[in-house]
Amino acid sequence: MAHISPLPKRLLEARTRKDISQKELGIRLGMEPGSASGRMNHYEKGRHTPNFPTLKRIAIELGVPVSFFYCDDDISAELMCLIEGMPKDAKKILLDQVKGCS
Repeated sequence: MAHISPLPKRLLEARTRKDISQKELGIRLGMEPGSASGRMNHYEKGRHTPNFPTLKRIAIELGVPVSFFYCDDDISAELMCLIEGMPKDAKKILLDQVKGCS
């Protein structure tokens, strides 16, 4: 059974959470206005996958970490966003706590 990438779903989720259109996101990323919506639609439908530099720009624009796009489940995706916003010291403490649970 082929595994389907979570990226299209996560991209749609992050974009709609920001309440911006596919075209607006594409334009913010520097795409031509005439093709911005179509390109973003292809990413959200899984027809094409953005390369890493493009995905990094998308993540910055949408305010999520790149890792968010690869989370298989909603809990992990939410955790990625919360962890990204934490100070480095808090991340280290959390890491030690999680290691202690396993």
